[in-house]
Amino acid sequence: MAAVVAAPRFMLRPYLLEAKYEFLRLLRTPSYVLPTLLFPPLFYVLFGVLLGGGRGGAEAARYLLATYGVFGIVGSALFGFGVNIAIEREQGLLTYKRALPVPPGALLVAKMVMAMAFASIISLLLAALAYTLAGVRLAPSQWALLWLVNVLGTLPFCAMGLLIGTVVSGQASPAVVNIVYLPMAFLSGLWLPLALLPGAFAQLAPIWPAYHLGQIALKVVGRDDGGSLAVHVLVLAVLTVAFFALARRRLSA
Repeated sequence: MAAVVAAPRFMLRPYLLEAKYEFLRLLRTPSYVLPTLLFPPLFYVLFGVLLGGGRGGAEAARYLLATYGVFGIVGSALFGFGVNIAIEREQGLLTYKRALPVPPGALLVAKMVMAMAFASIISLLLAALAYTLAGVRLAPSQWALLWLVNVLGTLPFCAMGLLIGTVVSGQASPAVVNIVYLPMAFLSGLWLPLALLPGAFAQLAPIWPAYHLGQIALKVVGRDDGGSLAVHVLVLAVLTVAFFALARRRLSA
């Protein structure tokens, strides 16, 4: 009986260790951890609290709570995967990992867990600021759902980052991720409502994955554009599978 109980623990141990050391490695990387954890709260305080107080007040703070949460977790996933995978692939670390007696997917699972952990921290920081400084009041179920959307919402962007990391070099990866990340965030309505953008940009917003995650988060706080939740979820699920499949093909080549 003891052997049966110990077997699942033994199988999980490589994944848990990889996740632990990946998280600690990134915590010791200021160039990653500082922008990832500080930029979303700083932007929220500036635009959602200080500047938003005079224009829409609590409604603006509620909108930006949802969208800056998505903005933060997208960056965490894209940089955590896109840059790190590109560097590790270029240095031969991925090839080295294949030769080790660990499950083949342990490294990717560890990076996904890492991205979810940072997403959780970002979501909790923004929730604390929204509640204490901006006076945002949501039902307990809404707070919990918003946190869950942010944590699970990392998956499509982990897949996107993984694909980027398999295509570009380590040196070029930060620039490529920024070229994808920043325009996508702006054009998805994460920095300001799409109604304030030119009509053509608003009509093209659904081509961006971040738009669909942003709309799901906004639906939780009652500020979305009224689109179908099922459509947003389906688009993100399809993109996640497609990005992972393409990245796996690149890594296997």
